[in-house]
Amino acid sequence: MRFQTELVPATLIRRYKRFLADCRLEDGREVVAHCANPGSMMGLAEPGVRIWLEPNDDPKKKLKFGWRLVEHAGGYFTGVDTSVPNKALRAAFEARQVPGFDAYTTVRPEQKYGEGSRIDFLLQGNGLPDAYVEVKSVTLARQPGLAEFPDSVTARGAKHLVELARMAEAGHRAVMLYLVQRTDCDRLTLAADIDPAYATAYATATGAGVETLCLGTHITPTGVRVGAPMAVVM
Repeated sequence: MRFQTELVPATLIRRYKRFLADCRLEDGREVVAHCANPGSMMGLAEPGVRIWLEPNDDPKKKLKFGWRLVEHAGGYFTGVDTSVPNKALRAAFEARQVPGFDAYTTVRPEQKYGEGSRIDFLLQGNGLPDAYVEVKSVTLARQPGLAEFPDSVTARGAKHLVELARMAEAGHRAVMLYLVQRTDCDRLTLAADIDPAYATAYATATGAGVETLCLGTHITPTGVRVGAPMAVVM
């Protein structure tokens, strides 16, 4: 998935009201950017961090910049836009580039299922069980190389696990897919200290037959694409 316009570097001044960020461009101008991330962004929103913004000239958009990346020491990146994983994964599913799902020929995003929920992807193919795939964007890392989910309490995430378990019990494939939007991590674990209820729901779901898949990403200021499977350490 390529960014629509060329990203520009900036320095974060502050993030506030969850979806707003004051930023300083390299020419000294201060701008307000949209932050497409409702989570805590633990470790990613410290004043002074180097970030990358996507400018736009859309007259329908109130803010002319969107915050897309955080750049860490060593040239590593974290993608902070929570809409990116589904865009990148849709392209990967349709190109049959996701391990274990290359035989599926139909990719249907945002399908209603369960009790008032929507699954991120419903994959279908001749002779194959329907595959219900829920996607979570992972951006937290508190130890070198170890990505963690979630970065805040997520009752919605726990509900999704319950819905996936029901799909598995009904004979479908049900998959919890974690997309790690960090280039400095090579494995994933659950942040049970942040949300014990989510960790419990995950254990129950996997016991009911829900599969887990964790994928890395290749991230540059040009775009984001899905990478190779990553180890899951629970």
